Amino acid sequence: MSAKPVSGSPLTGSDHNIKIAVENVTRTFTTKGGRVVTALDDVSLTVREGEFLTLVGPSGCGKTTLLRILSGLDRQTKGRTTLRRQADDKRPANAVVFQQQSAFPWLTVEQNVSYGLRMARANRKHIREQTAFWIEKSGLTAFKDSYPHQLSGGMKQRVAIARAFAYDADVLYMDEPFAALDEQTKAVLQGELLRIWEDTGKTVVYITHSLDEAATLSDRIMVMTAHPGRIKSSVSVPFARPRDVMALRKEPAYGELISSLWDQLRDEVGHAMADEAAKVKR
Repeated sequence: MSAKPVSGSPLTGSDHNIKIAVENVTRTFTTKGGRVVTALDDVSLTVREGEFLTLVGPSGCGKTTLLRILSGLDRQTKGRTTLRRQADDKRPANAVVFQQQSAFPWLTVEQNVSYGLRMARANRKHIREQTAFWIEKSGLTAFKDSYPHQLSGGMKQRVAIARAFAYDADVLYMDEPFAALDEQTKAVLQGELLRIWEDTGKTVVYITHSLDEAATLSDRIMVMTAHPGRIKSSVSVPFARPRDVMALRKEPAYGELISSLWDQLRDEVGHAMADEAAKVKR
C-alpha cells in the first residue's frame, strides 16, 4: 500500500544523508466524550538514507500513529515531517506493510505482487519483469498462480513484502508485519527480509514489540515512552552486516543489547499497564 509524501520544507544541504526528519510532532485526538488525548508529544527524530530504523515501546505509545503520519495516512496536530527526495525521482514516495494480512483474496500471488505497479500504470514489460523478480526473491515462484486462501500465514506476508518491494517506493514502512506468526516462521521471514533489504539498501522504518526482532534487523532502535509517546533514547545496533538470524543470537553482545533495551523499557511497560488498569476502573 502506498500513501502521499510527508510534508515539510526541504532539508538543508548539510543534512545530505538524512532521508526523513520529524520535528516536534504532536498528535492529539478528541474522544466522543470531548476529552483530548495526546498520542504523540513533541517527537523529534531523523532517519538516514538507507537506514533500517526500528521503533519499540509499550502498547499505546503512539508507534503506529507516528508511522501513519510519516506515510501520509494521518496528519500531525503540531510539528513538521520532511521526506527528502531527488527532484527527478519518479518512484512512489512510500509503501506500507501492515500487521494484518493484506493480500487481496480474489487475486493470485502474481496479481497481488504486481498490484501496485499496475495501479501506477507502469509499462507491461516492467510489471512482468519486476513481478517475476520479486516473486522469485521471496520464494513464491511455485505458488505464483495460487490464491491467498491456499497459502500459509507466513507466505501471505511474503506476498505483502514482495508487493511492497516490487512497487519500488522510496521508503518502506512496516508495522509489525510478523507479529501474528509463530517463532519458526518469524525467524525465516526475518532472514528473508534481511536478505532482500541488504540487496536493495532501501530506507525502512519498522515497528515491533519484539526486542529480538529489533536487534536482529535494525541499524538503530528508537525507544519510546509510555503514553503519551515521546522518544526516550536512540540505540545503535553494533552488529556487522550481512547478518544470520540464528548465528547472531548466539553472540554475547546480542544478549547484552536485549538486556539494555529491556532496562530502558521496563518502567515504560509498567506505566502503560498502570494506565490501562486505571482506564478499566473508570
